[in-house]
Amino acid sequence: MLKRKISLRNFPVSVFIARMTRFLSLSLTLALAFSFVLCGGAKADVMKNFPTIFAAPDGKYDAPGTEDAPLSLAAAQVRARTFDNDKGEHKRAIIKLLPGTYYLSKPLVFTREDKGICLFSAYRSGADSSEFLADTPVILSGGRPLSLEWKPFRDGILGATIPADVKPFDQLFINDELQVLARYPNFDPKAQFLNGTSSDASSPARVARWKNPVGGFIHALHRSHWGDMHYRIVSKSADNKLVLEGGWQNNRPEQGPHKEHRFVEGIFEELDAPGEWFFDAETHTLYFYPPAGLDLAKATVVVPQLENLVHFAGTRENPVQYIHLNGIIFKHTLRTFMKKKEPLQRSDWCVYRGGAVLFENAEECSITNSAFTSLGGNAIFVNNYNKAIGIIACFIHDIGANAIAFVGDPAAARSPLFHYSKAQPFEKMDKQPGPKGDNFPQNCIVQDTLIVRLGRVEKQTTGVNIDLASRITVQNCTIAEVPRAGINIGSGTWGGHILVDNDIFDTVRETGDHGSFNSWGRDRFWYPDRNATTNRLVAKEPTLPFWDVVEPIRITHNRWRCDRGWDIDLDDGSTNYIIRENLCLNGGIKLREGYGRIVENNIIVNNGFHPHAWFENSGDVVRKNIFYKPYLPSGSMRVAVWGKELDYNLLHSAGVVGPKPAVALQKSSKQDAHSITADALFIDSAKGNYRVAEGSPALALGFKNFDMENFGVASPWLQALAPKVKLPGSENESASASRRDATVVEWHGARVKNVVGLTDVSAAGLSEETGVLVFADADKSALFRSYGLQNDDVILKWGDVPVADIAALRAVAKEMPAPATLGIWRTQRPVTLKK
Repeated sequence: MLKRKISLRNFPVSVFIARMTRFLSLSLTLALAFSFVLCGGAKADVMKNFPTIFAAPDGKYDAPGTEDAPLSLAAAQVRARTFDNDKGEHKRAIIKLLPGTYYLSKPLVFTREDKGICLFSAYRSGADSSEFLADTPVILSGGRPLSLEWKPFRDGILGATIPADVKPFDQLFINDELQVLARYPNFDPKAQFLNGTSSDASSPARVARWKNPVGGFIHALHRSHWGDMHYRIVSKSADNKLVLEGGWQNNRPEQGPHKEHRFVEGIFEELDAPGEWFFDAETHTLYFYPPAGLDLAKATVVVPQLENLVHFAGTRENPVQYIHLNGIIFKHTLRTFMKKKEPLQRSDWCVYRGGAVLFENAEECSITNSAFTSLGGNAIFVNNYNKAIGIIACFIHDIGANAIAFVGDPAAARSPLFHYSKAQPFEKMDKQPGPKGDNFPQNCIVQDTLIVRLGRVEKQTTGVNIDLASRITVQNCTIAEVPRAGINIGSGTWGGHILVDNDIFDTVRETGDHGSFNSWGRDRFWYPDRNATTNRLVAKEPTLPFWDVVEPIRITHNRWRCDRGWDIDLDDGSTNYIIRENLCLNGGIKLREGYGRIVENNIIVNNGFHPHAWFENSGDVVRKNIFYKPYLPSGSMRVAVWGKELDYNLLHSAGVVGPKPAVALQKSSKQDAHSITADALFIDSAKGNYRVAEGSPALALGFKNFDMENFGVASPWLQALAPKVKLPGSENESASASRRDATVVEWHGARVKNVVGLTDVSAAGLSEETGVLVFADADKSALFRSYGLQNDDVILKWGDVPVADIAALRAVAKEMPAPATLGIWRTQRPVTLKK
């Protein structure tokens, strides 16, 4: 039996099914029951009368399909389509897969003809054990096993001829371990960024070493660390310069790739370290530098040949229905980073609509008790119209891109735009609330799923990505060790999402300016010049922010920890959120430009609340929370009124006897009349129990205790595999702080300050902590007016001289009082001002 039940109050599958009654049929209910996740190992007698077919990796096409004489997988699928009942209706069938690796020569495609097929591992022992994934695994592989004759080449490198019918590949698995495609700098598992980077990775001096680098790649982080960018080498010039194609993976390409955080791979001359390999497509030769102790004569060698393993390929008229996959390991797919080109609306992201399992036009289908690993791209992609898809009790790890993505059709959005800086006149805007049609994922669930070590190739990735979708539930998932956010919600259309009982930590490892949860909502109401256009339009049409996010997004009872950003980060335009009963262990909660957010009954450990660039009349509510620190507003947070209500909050101060007014909160918000400073009286914070004791002053404010245990995966086998969150070391521990001086000073009649910390960097959209922020009173400075400087501008250059801080500004201005130009940063882009 399960060690703990999935909380009934927080939308478990049973409640989810009831909630979606008009979309769900008996088929999904049966499959979920059979999965053992919900029934704790009980027999699924309801399925015992279904026709059963056995398949095996070495099964025959014309075999009877019994356990002793199994069919091939392709033949089993054909056979299952033939079963009809006495009414001439298609009868559900079970295909039981005998253990072994099924090497697919093409994707397994399900269509309307396969209605009701359940593809199950034949040997599995229930949810209390992972034996069915370990001792008797059923593997669907997109790879091809190779039997090779290795011969010495040079310097410890061996070579082998690859069969001519093997297609080019970009991953190599030896004894089921991923090897390193020849690269510079060499692979370093301890390096923070990209497993090792160097500014000279593609310098002319380095390029001069390469005879023919065509087909190699340059990988880099985005200049602002918002994601990653990848380029294929097209040619090399006589003066050792490269011609490249790519960089389209990021929808903010104007800043370009990072100058230092980059590396090259797939170049023969860089094959110089044990574990590295290179494939010469012209001679069909595989070169490999085996590490010490590896006996290649006995080793298994597998190379990926497919991008996609299973495709639910329905149509709108004939959707795929009632297909259930259970107890299967999905492995060995090609990388797809060069196909990641499609921009999502006004997003920083681009997307590739594919994965090891691809859902298109499917209804009431599921994947349960399965694992995804050794994949080059996305694990699961739910593309455009799909309804009531369940992903339950799965283990997704060590993959190239996103774990699970729900992404709809941009044509379903009204008046969509596709770049951050784009805007459109209100007069030309489609003014109908909600989506056009229903060509998007809806009413789907990810539950009791462990996701770790994703984004090995692509860094602008996440555990669960939701964009252009409706009513997606993510419950009892553990997500950790990821390069960016654990859960990401893009443009908020059309809301109704529920995130509950999750454990998300060790995130934002390689990117920046994000949180363990990250969102944006650059929907119809949102304009880059927020203080002018957006405020004016919403004052005229108050319902405008809710035309797209028509249902609230609920973030309830989760545990978050981010050490390189915020625990919960609601970025540009994120609107219509309810954030309750969350335990935030390090990074705090950030709200930027948006409307109608409720932040209530949360505990923010070692940090506080971060208001960034709010709109007038946002309608935001922040109440009955426990904070460790005063509010941490950005430099541009200077609206007259902070939202609708900030009050009844407790500013925790260990050892304080008797509540005192929370003066620090009141000075910032000009509200918080009832907020207090006091010891919250946590029961056992050292062990992660932040429930407050009876008599806590927090209870008198209306705060209510909530469960401190049931975060993350529920299945015992997943709990045994899941990493553990790092708890704060002490009540005096604090998040990392900047060493720069944050003092606001007067200069030429205006007030200025250094750009300090992640708060200022994020609010301005800078790539690093540098420059001088025009904090206030730009209109009172004759000097500033002469250049057209505005509040919230960041001065980066005085003439051609870089300005890192106020001291540098004063020094260069003394030598050059009135330069011809100023280089500034405004609305997240560089601007040159002339006097």
